[in-house]
Amino acid sequence: MTSSQMLQPEPQPITACTVSRDVQNFDLLIEDMEACLGESWGDLSFADALPFLEQPDASELEFIAIALEEEDEADLALISEIVRAAKAREIKVLLIAEDVSPAALHGLLRDGGDEFVPYPLPEGELAQAIERVLSVQDTPAVAPELENKLKATGDRNGVVIPVQGMAGGTGATTLAVNLAWELANIDVGKGKKVKGADAPAGPRVCLLDLDFQFGTTSTYLDLPRREAVFEMLQDTDNMDSEVFMNSLLSYDQKLQVLTAPTDLIPMDLISPVDVERVIEMARTNFDYVIIDMPSTLLEWTETVLNKAHVFFATLELDMRSAQNTLRIKRVLQSEQLPFEKMRFVLNRAPKFTDLNGKSRIKRLADSLGISIEVQLPDGGKTVAQNADHGVPMAEGIAKNPLRKEIAKLAASVHEVNEADIAASA
Repeated sequence: MTSSQMLQPEPQPITACTVSRDVQNFDLLIEDMEACLGESWGDLSFADALPFLEQPDASELEFIAIALEEEDEADLALISEIVRAAKAREIKVLLIAEDVSPAALHGLLRDGGDEFVPYPLPEGELAQAIERVLSVQDTPAVAPELENKLKATGDRNGVVIPVQGMAGGTGATTLAVNLAWELANIDVGKGKKVKGADAPAGPRVCLLDLDFQFGTTSTYLDLPRREAVFEMLQDTDNMDSEVFMNSLLSYDQKLQVLTAPTDLIPMDLISPVDVERVIEMARTNFDYVIIDMPSTLLEWTETVLNKAHVFFATLELDMRSAQNTLRIKRVLQSEQLPFEKMRFVLNRAPKFTDLNGKSRIKRLADSLGISIEVQLPDGGKTVAQNADHGVPMAEGIAKNPLRKEIAKLAASVHEVNEADIAASA
């Protein structure tokens, strides 16, 4: 061996590849790949990717970064095949997308894409995405007490009750979580049993957190977020009752909860058809389906409104609530959507003895042309503190006036539903 051969460094193994029509169109990606991996990465065209993944050298890859833009949607079938081939070899897949439609992105994630990063790349985002996908291990087992042990029945005709705030901080999530808990505990303690189960004969209640980005029902109930939720949402056409029920977590084996996904996802990644399937699956397996809605109106908000039996809208005695309520009213009525399903809930309502406050409520309702049917008192700072502890108000602050009013609302909802069932029998 010559001295020159001895001095030559060992070539670095290729541990990652970019896959694109032309990587030069993604100069920021090139810079970030060099910063993260040095020289231990390569580049493939869409046409070369599949043949390379069939070679033994591909076994050294830890991930591929597929970079695509709007015009690449014409090659979506080929790109999907590349994603599936990589996943078959247990290679992680990053999707770097610029101006790609949500439907196309949805399909690639469903085919096995592990992570989505928008282009132009935010500073440091590629490094974080690589760290996330490479550090993901097998999904840890859910604690036994949090597993949903209810079996699918498919024989229910559940009442669908979405809750949406007319402005931030109006208590929509607080109402959704605690209304669901109160409904789940109606009739508990009367000694009746569900056939073939150990649970009391209270209603079967499901809480769906459809605020996929900032949903906090998991925080309010101290439940972990799970990848299984996102996996289910991105492939609802193959969702059956078993997949749906396994995606739920249980709080105290009384309330079943579909939490928001672990990571932030684009709100329009889920289509109206996806949302309809999820609601329908919940409705046929539970007596009550409470939905915590995002504050944003989306394409599938109409789907939820049409599925709803009653739609609770929380607001306060302030200008922002009044303006947003009026805007939503105009939109729904102009689109000929069932605005009459909305029931307005005034949170932090004035006390019974506050005559000036009562007058303000009447003026607000008259000016907006709505009826404020439910008034919830101000529960004080203990409500937020209790939410931070991850328990329903009935468990942590049972004597709080807000909790008592939500319990009355739940009893009223259940009474009306029981009367409707009796009348239709």
